[in-house]
Amino acid sequence: MAKVSMVQREKKRQALVEKYAAKRAELKEIAKNEDLPMEERFKARLKLAKLPRNSSPTRLHNRCQVSGRPKAYYRKFKMSRIALRDLASNGQVPGMVKSSW
Repeated sequence: MAKVSMVQREKKRQALVEKYAAKRAELKEIAKNEDLPMEERFKARLKLAKLPRNSSPTRLHNRCQVSGRPKAYYRKFKMSRIALRDLASNGQVPGMVKSSW
């Protein structure tokens, strides 16, 4: 089980990303638009830099929904390999069967 503080920190980052997503996209659009004057684009870059760091989606890290484990994460199932194996062994993941050859 992962530290609760790390899981909570990741949830806080996710909330910030969702909160500032529209504003961040709007400022990026202004900054990339080459039809606008350079001063206006520069001001947009400064406003973008003043947003909280944790509001950037690149600072998010995938964590297991079951255990909070940050490594060996399967995107399709949104869980780590260990939690997936436990649930699959108990028959709680539909369609997943144990492989043998």
